[in-house]
Amino acid sequence: MAQLKAARATDVPPAMPDPDPDVVAADLGACVRHGRVDGLAAGSGRAEATATATTTAAAADQGRRRPPLVVVGHRGKGMNALASPDPRLRGDIRENTLRAFNAAAASHPAVAYVEFDVQVTRDGCPVIFHDNFIYTQQDGQVSAKRVTELNLDEFLSYGPQRDQGKAGKPLLRKLKDGRILKWDVQSEDALCTLREVFEGVHRRVGFNVELKFDDDLFYTEERLTCILKSVLKVVFEHANDRPIIFSSFQPDAAQLIRKLQDKYPVYADPRRNSLEEAVKLCVAGGLQGIVSEVRAILRQPSAVAKIKEANKLSLMTYGQLNNVAEVVYVQHLMGVDGVIVDLVQEIAEAVSAFTVVTAVQASGSQDGGGIVVGERMETAAVAVAGTPSFSPREVSFLLRLIPELVQ
Repeated sequence: MAQLKAARATDVPPAMPDPDPDVVAADLGACVRHGRVDGLAAGSGRAEATATATTTAAAADQGRRRPPLVVVGHRGKGMNALASPDPRLRGDIRENTLRAFNAAAASHPAVAYVEFDVQVTRDGCPVIFHDNFIYTQQDGQVSAKRVTELNLDEFLSYGPQRDQGKAGKPLLRKLKDGRILKWDVQSEDALCTLREVFEGVHRRVGFNVELKFDDDLFYTEERLTCILKSVLKVVFEHANDRPIIFSSFQPDAAQLIRKLQDKYPVYADPRRNSLEEAVKLCVAGGLQGIVSEVRAILRQPSAVAKIKEANKLSLMTYGQLNNVAEVVYVQHLMGVDGVIVDLVQEIAEAVSAFTVVTAVQASGSQDGGGIVVGERMETAAVAVAGTPSFSPREVSFLLRLIPELVQ
């Protein structure tokens, strides 16, 4: 195997300046208007795109041509954004726990996967936790330990305990701005291992296993192989027929887990690099897809063509804008395959509604003249209440608003 070269945050070139919102709006409009992405030149057709972005018929035709959008619950029922002014985003259930995963599965049939972060403890056990460091407080003193430097028993001693007779160490969380807050949620649950997730989460949902690594650490190929084999051992022993997707923003790990197994698809996450580099990584390493921050896709709508058509890759997105139903709807029209979301039930309901409507419209057109009758009409009437539905002028406004949201 060729020597691996990890892309560290400090090595990545500075991000390109934000594009002209008019250019992005034009590309978005063309994506929606044509019902597919055709490798659009930046800035082409601006006046036409913004004036006649789409019609209801075009949107319906688009919906008939592609499969339903896959909804993925972020860290289960949504991440715990403790500082968010929106109480829904602070999380009513502790993220990355059995309770969160099962709540997401039970929230709506459209939730097909749950996403979670896997790290491996010092004694070789894959556990579910997002942050690199775990924080607690004792006698007024805050302390932090790296998750991967803990043994399993010590990791599980944090937070709520399954044994009601035991008291766990209080959990704190360090935010990106440096503040350390008490990690309080409405519905608690204990930290868990990857094995417990396979055994305790409803078999209806698949798993998006995010392989988590620390940007500040250097990983040799030998070390990465050891970590990934610990994860694969649990997956092979317990997955059975459950759908699994591996993903990682660590390019070496993404390539290596693809070489260690070929049963489950592997997605590259370009958050430490560009979409173009992620495509090259996928093609070179035989990876099957990309999972991108949604703003990167909305800034570069024409990139969807390269990802989806030229290279036959699958595309999923994540990010705060995925909690806006209208933004998710536009991604559906663009050809995005799946969205990782925090407002799991709300977005699943919206996706289910516009999927039902487009399916009914397709069936109606096949029955002659687009007339929907009987049971399908009743289904459509129920679905429309929760469906993003816009006039051409409203869609034009939406397509111009999204680039402003992105910036």
